[in-house]
Amino acid sequence: MSGSGRPLPSGGPSPAPEGTEESELTEGAAESPLLESEPSTSAEPPALEEPGTPGPGTPEATPKPAPPRPTFKVSTFIIVFLGLLGFLMLIETSTRNAIACSLGTWSVAPASPAGGCTAGWGPLYVLIGFQSQHLLATMAVAGAIEMLVTAFAYNYTTDWVKQAKVAKWSGAFRKVQMAAVRSGKKDKIAALKPFQERITRLSSEVTIAQFKGMAITYFMLILMYTWVGLVIANASTAEQTISLGGGSLVLTNPVISGLPIPWWFLIFSLYTIPFSLAFRRVLKHFWVLRYARQHNVQPAAPTPVATGGTA
Repeated sequence: MSGSGRPLPSGGPSPAPEGTEESELTEGAAESPLLESEPSTSAEPPALEEPGTPGPGTPEATPKPAPPRPTFKVSTFIIVFLGLLGFLMLIETSTRNAIACSLGTWSVAPASPAGGCTAGWGPLYVLIGFQSQHLLATMAVAGAIEMLVTAFAYNYTTDWVKQAKVAKWSGAFRKVQMAAVRSGKKDKIAALKPFQERITRLSSEVTIAQFKGMAITYFMLILMYTWVGLVIANASTAEQTISLGGGSLVLTNPVISGLPIPWWFLIFSLYTIPFSLAFRRVLKHFWVLRYARQHNVQPAAPTPVATGGTA
């Protein structure tokens, strides 16, 4: 204390401003669009009253209305039906062959029809069967039809913009979460739980949409492979033989002796790969363009690439 009776100023350090411990978490959270949409506070929310109980000062609280019943969608019914039918075809050979035989498998009845096909002509065989004279062309067109249908199914059930946003938000949230875990502060970790629950919910919605497309994909995969196999099996030996320059190849022969993989299975699989990549890329491109027109989204200008050497 000084001679005037006034206390001397303390020489200790001044107290640090509050909130400096949260700087690392706040800076990381600002990078995430998901975290900007909701307030990030570690304070506990006030206790909520049960619905239907009268609040203070009110004679009687209005009961919460019941949620609306889910509407029936024909598209959802078709997707579920095809998924269950594809699973039945996978485990039941007779059902798989019966559905494939209904599409037509031969023009001239063989001595012993493969797969129990009693009627040779069918809509798909009339369209792309070519009377079993050009089996390679039949496999190519069948692969294109299969991949086109599955590409339309994925394009219809998948929200590409939502899928990209969820992936971006998950990456940003993971950085913030790792920073909170490294800090060892329980309040920081607890403050991120609402965001983690929201990301989990959005990720599950994206996954369910992918499962819808996979249901149609499995059905078409099993159906077309079975149909192509029955068409080739019911063809004559001369029709099954493919000339390759100076040699020949029988489509029903195994690729490697002792393995149950015939040549037609390998060739048909190779046909489907480029069709799948091309159709999905084109349909996704047009889906994004339509989304941009509907929401008035202007495409970003391409980033200029620096050319020339260093000075």
